[in-house]
Amino acid sequence: MIQHIMVRHSKLQKQVLALYRQFLRAAQDKPGFIPRIRDEFRTNAAIKKTDVMHIEYLYRRAQRQLELLKDANTKQLGSFSKWKEDS
Repeated sequence: MIQHIMVRHSKLQKQVLALYRQFLRAAQDKPGFIPRIRDEFRTNAAIKKTDVMHIEYLYRRAQRQLELLKDANTKQLGSFSKWKEDS
């Protein structure tokens, strides 16, 4: 017997899921973007749900990136990463 469990999402979780869908829609006509978007969201899925400030920061940053992605002239996404120092 299969049980269906209804998961209730917080308002912020619903906003993040909607943002993810918007990213996927905006990236449909741009080769190579969808895997990058999926990887970014999967990486950030590991953030604790209680770290609301960090999640909200990433949400706002993602909204700005989405606007850039929607621009017809956008051909690639840039990223910021920390430099690893040689040991």
